[in-house]
Amino acid sequence: MAEGGPYAPAPAPVGPEAVPAPAPDGGAAPARKLPRAVGVALATAGLLAVTATSAAVTVAVGKPDARPAVVAGAAGASPGVSPSASPSASASATATATATAAASATPTVAPPTAPPAPKPASTVKGSVSGGKHDGDLRYFLLPIPDGGESYGPADGMTMTDDEVAANFGNQDGIMRILGSYGYKDAASRTYRTADGKAEVTVTLLHFGSTGQAGDFARNYTMKLDPIAIDGDPNAHGYVHKPKQQAYTGSMTGISSQGDVQYTIDVDVKGTPDKALLSELMKRQREWLSSGG
Repeated sequence: MAEGGPYAPAPAPVGPEAVPAPAPDGGAAPARKLPRAVGVALATAGLLAVTATSAAVTVAVGKPDARPAVVAGAAGASPGVSPSASPSASASATATATATAAASATPTVAPPTAPPAPKPASTVKGSVSGGKHDGDLRYFLLPIPDGGESYGPADGMTMTDDEVAANFGNQDGIMRILGSYGYKDAASRTYRTADGKAEVTVTLLHFGSTGQAGDFARNYTMKLDPIAIDGDPNAHGYVHKPKQQAYTGSMTGISSQGDVQYTIDVDVKGTPDKALLSELMKRQREWLSSGG
């Protein structure tokens, strides 16, 4: 997730520039995820590899056989006279052509396509009542949309204190600051959208009360350009626009619902469109409100 940090109740805000966060199953410190920039590079390399392989196959299949032409009856033919096929050869050719035409007219039926394997059912459970969230916090992570690909466990991950601190740049006293807001636990999940154009990381922090989660969200700032978030009245956001459209841009939305503070980071190629982030923030708020 893009790093940033909340203001401590008394000290001035601290929080480094946004940095790449996790990517596909694989390792990097922490061992659960690769940096996001690496994930995008791997995805791009995979597409190039498929393209290159397909091109090679096309060339191999399309190459014609080099066979010398054979002229029937050429031996012994008189100059200026075209040799002709024998009656038996003509009959054989006619029969072959008839058989070929009959075969072409025969309809073919493709074997039935096997139905896709069902997705494994999640055993993660949770419930919400009056803004209080109980059960496994991973249950309240925004569901991955159809066709999306999870980076790491499909249910997401429960975060250790070290991982939470790393999300805030390991700034001094971050766990003490979180504790002053009644921090309980955290969960996160990163996925790539079905079209492969965006990588989304959702992070939830669970606090002791609705007021504590709301205060933490309001004091959570980043050293990036601010943007408005539509559809989520408690949200504020930030954007990083790349210097070139070939580079990765990012957006971060911050808000709370009940006793949970949530942050959504979106990485895309080029300048981000805040409409995508606004939609995700709205859906996450609804999911936390209803519990699915």
